[in-house]
Amino acid sequence: MINQYETVFIMTPVLSEEQMKETVNKFEQYMLDNGCEIVNRENWGMRKLAYPIAKKTSGFYQLFEFRAEGSFIKNLEIQYKRDEKIIRFMTVTLDKHAIQYNEKRRLNRSENNNNKIN
Repeated sequence: MINQYETVFIMTPVLSEEQMKETVNKFEQYMLDNGCEIVNRENWGMRKLAYPIAKKTSGFYQLFEFRAEGSFIKNLEIQYKRDEKIIRFMTVTLDKHAIQYNEKRRLNRSENNNNKIN
């Protein structure tokens, strides 16, 4: 059964901009190669962590919202664990209310961006 998921992962802050983009593209390509449909992709940039992880106090945050088979999530999380650039990750299943909220949030953000341009 295909569900909609949201995954956020944090990359180590010692990466260069190029390494960060390469890592994000690697996971995006992994999702696409395994039949996922990416609904939304957001780069949250460098943020301070709430508590130190592996002696790091900040990290690059990345969010993907996607549709996939439930069995794919286990494989995705194994890939996160194997990548030493990823210091933390979380994947959640979105219910219908979360999906509606995310759609409304994206719509409001795009309207705000259009208003700033005009």
